[in-house]
Amino acid sequence: MICAVTFTALGLAVTQAAAAPANSAVPWNVRHLAAVGAAHAQQAASGHHANSLATANAATPGGDGGDDDAFNSAESTAQYTEARTAPGVVAPGAYGAAWSQLQSLDHTSGSWDQVTNKPYNSDDPRYRDVNSNSSGGAGDVTGRITGIAADDDGYVYAGGANGGVFRSRTGGGQWQPISNKLPSLSTGALGLDGGGRLWYATGESNTGATSFVGTGVYVLSDPKHGEFQPGDRVGGAELESTTIHALRFAGDKVWAATSRGVWSHSTTTLSGPWTLEFAPNPDYLPGGSMASDPSAPYKNIANDIAIDPKDPSKVVLAVGWRSGDTYNGFYSKAPDGSWQRVSSLGDLPSDAADVGNVTFARSTDGSRYYAIDESPNLLNTNPDSGLQGIYVSKSGSPLGPWTLIADKNKLMGSGSALQGAGYQPGIQSWYNQFLQVDPNNPDHLYAGLEEVFETTNGGTSWNTPGPYWNFGFPCWGIDPTKQTGDCSQTTHSDQHAVAVGSYHGKTSVYVGNDGGIYRRPLNGAVDASGHATDWTSLNDGTIDTLQYYSVGVGKDPAGHGVIVSGGLQDNGQSVLRAGDKVMGSNFGGDGGDTIVDPNNGCNIAQEYTNLDMWVTQDCGVNNGAWTTDPTKATEYEVAPPDKATGAARFIAPIAADAKNPDTWVAGGQHVWVQNKGYAIRSTSDWTSAYDLGAGHLATAVVASGGTVYAGWCGPCNNQGFTRGIATGNADGTGWHQLNLPVDGTIPNRYISGFDVDPADASHVYVTISGFSRSWTEGPGAGIGHVFESRDGGATWTDISANLPDVPADSIRIVPGGGLALGTDLAAFYRAPGATDWKVLGKDLPTTAVLELRIGPDGDLYAATHGRGIWSFDLNRLPRGNRPGDN
Repeated sequence: MICAVTFTALGLAVTQAAAAPANSAVPWNVRHLAAVGAAHAQQAASGHHANSLATANAATPGGDGGDDDAFNSAESTAQYTEARTAPGVVAPGAYGAAWSQLQSLDHTSGSWDQVTNKPYNSDDPRYRDVNSNSSGGAGDVTGRITGIAADDDGYVYAGGANGGVFRSRTGGGQWQPISNKLPSLSTGALGLDGGGRLWYATGESNTGATSFVGTGVYVLSDPKHGEFQPGDRVGGAELESTTIHALRFAGDKVWAATSRGVWSHSTTTLSGPWTLEFAPNPDYLPGGSMASDPSAPYKNIANDIAIDPKDPSKVVLAVGWRSGDTYNGFYSKAPDGSWQRVSSLGDLPSDAADVGNVTFARSTDGSRYYAIDESPNLLNTNPDSGLQGIYVSKSGSPLGPWTLIADKNKLMGSGSALQGAGYQPGIQSWYNQFLQVDPNNPDHLYAGLEEVFETTNGGTSWNTPGPYWNFGFPCWGIDPTKQTGDCSQTTHSDQHAVAVGSYHGKTSVYVGNDGGIYRRPLNGAVDASGHATDWTSLNDGTIDTLQYYSVGVGKDPAGHGVIVSGGLQDNGQSVLRAGDKVMGSNFGGDGGDTIVDPNNGCNIAQEYTNLDMWVTQDCGVNNGAWTTDPTKATEYEVAPPDKATGAARFIAPIAADAKNPDTWVAGGQHVWVQNKGYAIRSTSDWTSAYDLGAGHLATAVVASGGTVYAGWCGPCNNQGFTRGIATGNADGTGWHQLNLPVDGTIPNRYISGFDVDPADASHVYVTISGFSRSWTEGPGAGIGHVFESRDGGATWTDISANLPDVPADSIRIVPGGGLALGTDLAAFYRAPGATDWKVLGKDLPTTAVLELRIGPDGDLYAATHGRGIWSFDLNRLPRGNRPGDN
């Protein structure tokens, strides 16, 4: 069952947490992760693997709960997936059909402007307050990079998790987007074939089976000059709505490891369908007898393909779900043409319990094959790491024999920053993996897990050129005159992609991770600790793959213009002040929802995750003085009580009352209210206005003039999915659940957003995620994505009209009565008095618009989950549609 699979993964992740020094002079996130890790390890030692957040509370000064990076990655994936699949299973082709609908719609006048096309310095010396990770050493960052390809002429191609492909002609930097015209910008893999063509597999596979599905594989014949077009797709629709983990080439054939098995296609004739080579459980594929089973997305996952360079007929498939299933294992072709399990591989395990996520790499001369293997058994039982090991086949054959050359203990001793119980190398090997062999030295290998590892002698010894961060090392310091103390710059954590390329005769290795893309000389220098001294961040602002959950805008108190803030996947909270040429990071970790004072953009409330709220009234400006004098900290933890019990979604909703900005509403199991605005300093300042009920967690909240609406789910996955809307007053009176039958007007799907008419609080709009019953097999999936009520939610009208059938994420009433809508594909606009929708403006990339917000400058801001923040001047709308025209 999906719920079992999901909670198996999450249950593991909950037992694993980062360990770091408990020194009070390091940022709060570092100290808290250490406390959580210690609590998890203690519980594991006692035989319990339950959530240990409450145990960690007392161990972390200033903390009342929390979560770790491994848990965050898994839970964020689950939440994003649940919102788009509940109440059942989404059939293949849903996104493709929505994109086709999108092409037929008219656009309004006006164009979007990119806001975050500037460097984002995670070590900005201005923001070294207690909750910032500034000085950790990652430098300039952008969003997750999940595919890289490079040649020997200085051309580098980088693919964002949900941001598409960018090209550099200068060995990295000065990037240009080259896939904006495609229906999917989710990157599964990138690769150059022997003829120099660029292959782009859409559908990211790093996080889950259904998070960012793609629309197939595309090939660009002239990647140095051209751009991808929809007509560049290879084959038909066979790989639509899949995720693709790897592309591998052999002769005139390309192989694809996907979430629906292993497929192949000719590289010379690009038309014609893909061929299904192997699916371990074909009944669970689309059209099969078990296709509607909730576990179907997890029953045919393929991770990689290894092809014998001396005999391309010998192929080994690495197949299996990261959390474990009976079909997990390695397969090769028997003489009768059938695929059979492979055993007796030497040190490399072949049993289902110890074969999970796997990555292969082979040397150019064919003398070596390497592999990383994540173990579902360790994933579910070991609080420190899920890594089974790194292996080499010195015969050059994927059939081995394989020899273990590294495990988590060996990597810990190589200069790793991950030394404490509860978070050690390979803790996220289900999520973080890459391998790259030096083209000129088969014993020189780069391996990516949470950190970047390197061996120059075939695995006899290792170093860590890219440690997780520099916190805890003797060279680290918070001095704002230095980037990261006396340490050298490292990379961002959580590695996903790697390639080798040359520019002007200099050969480099490129790595992609949750913070973007970095470069160093292939045979670079390391210090006495094994840490590289020569990393260069290539995240120069021209590659914007930032994955925002939220956006907030307020006037800059220092002068003209506005301050734009937003919460990000694994890149904290960004802040861009008026006139800045570089964005800074004033809060660390994962950034969730945010509240910003429209009249003073330095008044900011930021959610870490799971309702862990922090507030500042000076933009988080700090020179690190709090490390010696705690009273100098100007960021304060003010989390509502549901955070301490874990009774909140990963990205939990928070909002300020539209008419009283000092009144805030936050949603967990309870609807929490506080009335001190940005002067709040304590958890005790929150009051429970309403209990949504055990197991019910808020997914969206809105408040206007004291009237509050709260959407919730529970269970939130497709095992008994339930949703509802509660409404009442901020003072705790008048609360009740709306009558929303499963088969009623409002579909039985995830409630993602609200907005309230400022003139009448009983006039409310709601957005619904997921797909209609045409694509979703589940009770009450219904139809429609936007609904309107004029009687406080007693009755609803579907106003979706001509909108594509795609998840809706955010809605805003535009001054004058128009509506702006953010969806997983585009932003839309409905003019006052109109019934149909138009695409809002031009130039906004095809990616998920998770939040819309109107700034005090009158512009509409869009937080996209893959291409940064964009703004639209509402005065660009034609007369009669502009704010104030009615």
